[in-house]
Amino acid sequence: MTNLHDVGGMRKLNNDNYNTWSTCMMSYMQGQDLWEIFNGSEKEQPEVEYANGMLRKWKIKAGKAMYALKTAVEEDMLEHIRDVKTPNEAWETFTKLFSKKNDTKLQLLESELLSMKEGNMTIKQYFHKVKLLCREFSELDPIAPIGDTRMKRIIIHGLKP
Repeated sequence: MTNLHDVGGMRKLNNDNYNTWSTCMMSYMQGQDLWEIFNGSEKEQPEVEYANGMLRKWKIKAGKAMYALKTAVEEDMLEHIRDVKTPNEAWETFTKLFSKKNDTKLQLLESELLSMKEGNMTIKQYFHKVKLLCREFSELDPIAPIGDTRMKRIIIHGLKP
């Protein structure tokens, strides 16, 4: 198996990079033929050993998936999935942990967005940062997402004169 952290320079999961991390992990798992064990037809352990070794194959695949997942998270994140039994359970744990609406996080994101300035960033870096913050805000609060018009106003407001 390829060293996971060499794949696209992916950083380990921490409190600040879930959206980027999950997108990269999903692609990595698909490329390693492990995604089905996280979120597809193979996410449940077969109940009985079939003649063709289905249970054994599932356990090997699940072991590879769990190893890849556990080595792709910071130590403090590992505590959340230390005792889970299946890769799907681990994935769902992170999804719930980072996708729930958190009013404090929303307030911090909104404050960061409204105080966002181009500063020393290039235009491209600045646009990317604003779009990333808007997307994160919208994922945390799908009822009140930041629309294109508001995003454009935020971008224009933070540009250098």
